[in-house]
Amino acid sequence: MCLGVPGRLVEWLDRDPLLARAQIEFDGVRRVCHLACVLDAEVGDYVIVHAGVAISRIDAAAAERLLEELRQLGEGTTPSEELH
Repeated sequence: MCLGVPGRLVEWLDRDPLLARAQIEFDGVRRVCHLACVLDAEVGDYVIVHAGVAISRIDAAAAERLLEELRQLGEGTTPSEELH
């Protein structure tokens, strides 16, 4: 199964149509991601990132809901912990 995580576009680094890159913030952590699939995204927009590539834009309310769900999952036990 694949997981796409919402992140907020902080700064464009390169808007070349093939090599677009930007700083994306994930709950306080910033990473450079490729944005060739979402060239219309602007600073402050949320994007869904999978494997370092932003694959779509998402509205802020939906992004916050997903981030909260991911935080709640992180507070639970993992499958490996359940086995012990």
